[in-house]
Amino acid sequence: MQKACIVIPCFNESKRLDFNAFDVFLKSESTIDLLFSNDGSTDNTAKLIENFQTKHGSRVQLYNMPVNGGKAEAVRCAVLEACKNKSYQFIGFWDADLATPLNEIPIFLNQIKDHSKKIAIGSRMKRLGAVVERKTSRHLLGRIFSTFSSIILKLPVYDTQCGAKLFRADLVFLFEEKFITSWLFDVELIARYRNKFGIQGALNDIVEVPVNAWIEKGGSKLKLKDMIKVPLELWSIRKKYN
Repeated sequence: MQKACIVIPCFNESKRLDFNAFDVFLKSESTIDLLFSNDGSTDNTAKLIENFQTKHGSRVQLYNMPVNGGKAEAVRCAVLEACKNKSYQFIGFWDADLATPLNEIPIFLNQIKDHSKKIAIGSRMKRLGAVVERKTSRHLLGRIFSTFSSIILKLPVYDTQCGAKLFRADLVFLFEEKFITSWLFDVELIARYRNKFGIQGALNDIVEVPVNAWIEKGGSKLKLKDMIKVPLELWSIRKKYN
């Protein structure tokens, strides 16, 4: 039986964690576990997760960061922790607000299992038949960012920043080194794979999965001051990985 673990990075998420949705998902998907990575929250996020954990036992895990280290580090450390469990063949990370619904996870898994891919990344592509709700301003900024990311990566990637990604557990080495950025670590992750396996390897092994639903939620931790740093962080990625 092939199993997967999904990392949920959390920082002060007590008002946004939808435990009913997590509960329904765990009951419907017996081979997928959840690992919440508490990034030094100062509210009662950890306590709420602990209460949820008692209900589901080993299928729900909690990893506590000693201090707030940012999303990249919360994901990285939790992925390394998840991979200590050799029963997991697949590891992923998913935004805590569930802008991408949990029921998309099996679709990502199928892309890897059935289509011989190694990494599946979500793509918020507006199209007929999909429900993708996003502020126009953020969509336009996202398209500009993705264009520059694609140029830096030398890969035709449409959306690097969707908070839904899944990969084979044997790619854990991609997370061994700290990321140099906090919010753009998704770009770094792809760059690391490309540098290891080449452009053709990335084209063969990474697939973008257009999500059927993505609804922008309030309470984003990404502030204006963080967005101002984006060009500098992209330049840092270009210098390090190219």
